Amino acid sequence: MSIKNSELILNPDGSIYHLNLKPEHIAETIILVGDQDRVEKVSKHFDSIEFTTQKREFKTHTGFYKGKRLSVVSTGIGPDNIDIVLNELDALANIDFETRTPKSNLTSLNFIRIGTSGTLQNDIPLDAFVLSTHGLDLNGMLHNYQLDNITSPDIEQAFIEHTKWPSFKSKPLIITCSPVLEKHFSNHHIYHGMTVTASGFYGPQGRVLRLALQDNELNSKIETFNYQDVRATNLEMETSAIYGLAKLMGHHALSLNAIISNRSHGSFSKNPGQTIENLILYTLDKLTEA
Repeated sequence: MSIKNSELILNPDGSIYHLNLKPEHIAETIILVGDQDRVEKVSKHFDSIEFTTQKREFKTHTGFYKGKRLSVVSTGIGPDNIDIVLNELDALANIDFETRTPKSNLTSLNFIRIGTSGTLQNDIPLDAFVLSTHGLDLNGMLHNYQLDNITSPDIEQAFIEHTKWPSFKSKPLIITCSPVLEKHFSNHHIYHGMTVTASGFYGPQGRVLRLALQDNELNSKIETFNYQDVRATNLEMETSAIYGLAKLMGHHALSLNAIISNRSHGSFSKNPGQTIENLILYTLDKLTEA
């Protein structure tokens, strides 16, 4: 049965609704960045760029770096935007737009997120890189899907007990990264840990300006959580959503984080732009390694 027009929405030129892309516009390896201005910071290193487009905060550049075809897509901020971007990228790869039906032979994409983040741990210095072995989902978006055993119930239960997680909030979910990508991108100077994906920047990440928090101790509870050497290393707003949707769709996903603040110290990087540039170059060069 074909997918209804209201569900798979195409623009008049045949491109998918939000991303403004056609299937031939994307590579099988896609770098995801939050900030639309960061797309050029990645693609400026390409040997050539074959396609560019932008609609709203969603900007895409596709080209070649050292002979490898890559796409860079900006997602904007938050798990709601990740829901749009990953569903539409998957549709571009795995739905026939003419028949509006899923293809019989599905393509597994590689998603590598290059993001900025704040660490919760004293021993992770500013300007370090963190590879997210797990995504800890505190925002609830993934509960809208049939999760099909992609989560980690034992760690989740331990986290719920450790934080005394209230029942009126969405149940925390924990999803692992792609082991293939983890092995490929691991390096002795990169920290590994569980990245916490919140639903917002202020209250959901324990920041106080004028509004009181529901749980003033939540960040310290997260910081001290440890389950069989899995600890929470950093806070952001996208990783767990990427991991969950990618795993459900049969894709590979990895999140790499440039640490530009330390929430425990209350400190911020003196040169965040250089830290992000260093992570971009590291990512691009690892993608072209055999």
